[in-house]
Amino acid sequence: MAGVNPYIQKAKFELPTQTFTVKFLPEGKVFQVDPSKIPYNRTGLPGSILDIAEGAGIDIDHACGGVAACSTCHVIVKKGLNSCNQANDDEQDMLDDARGVTLESRLACQCVPNGSEAIEVEIPAWSRNLVREGH
Repeated sequence: MAGVNPYIQKAKFELPTQTFTVKFLPEGKVFQVDPSKIPYNRTGLPGSILDIAEGAGIDIDHACGGVAACSTCHVIVKKGLNSCNQANDDEQDMLDDARGVTLESRLACQCVPNGSEAIEVEIPAWSRNLVREGH
């Protein structure tokens, strides 16, 4: 599923212009983001952590399809949060429903790094999608 949530304020973000890396924890997988390949998929904002995770083969739960209508894609940006767009009020409202929220918590579908530095993202256990459907 993909699309836009018409009931929330559109997030403001800047797409990266240079390659950068994202390290996904706890797996420790490092993925090189190539700006020319964004979007990697149709889930979340283009260039969002959720979009990048899809490109890296990392499964993050996203029950709403990445349109900021739930909090299942909650992640914690351990390093590089300053290179990400600011969370708007609608994202903050959704994070109120997430488990284990920290000051570095974001919705993976709304958090878009600008590529100015490498980032490190922790996917909490309850946000890891361990079920795969056959294709």
